[in-house]
Amino acid sequence: QVQLVESGGGLVQAGESLRLSCVASGGTFSSYAMGWFRQVPGKEREFVASMRWSAITNYGNSVKGRFTISRDNAKNTMYLQMNSLKPEDTAVYYCAAGRNSGDYTNPSSYDYWGQGTQVTVSS
Repeated sequence: QVQLVESGGGLVQAGESLRLSCVASGGTFSSYAMGWFRQVPGKEREFVASMRWSAITNYGNSVKGRFTISRDNAKNTMYLQMNSLKPEDTAVYYCAAGRNSGDYTNPSSYDYWGQGTQVTVSS
């Protein structure tokens, strides 16, 4: 079993920045595709960013140019740097791990999930 633990969420004002971390254990971290998703009550889980083959990055349209995904294989840690935050970025953010192939925007492509961390952006 792979365990994922997110951290770094909090309350910030619009325009500010935040960096989320996801620490993985129980598997070969470098072999997994990693992703970030977010969800608000009453809405489907939304794709935010992913990294496949330890290098190929993709971003959801709503965060392109503002968010950056990265990973440190030596530390088994993935990061999501969030800049220029907007109130609509408010959500619970989840990290996920899965196979390197498949539709990386689909939550069903991921096998393991963290517990989530709350990000709240005020106006």
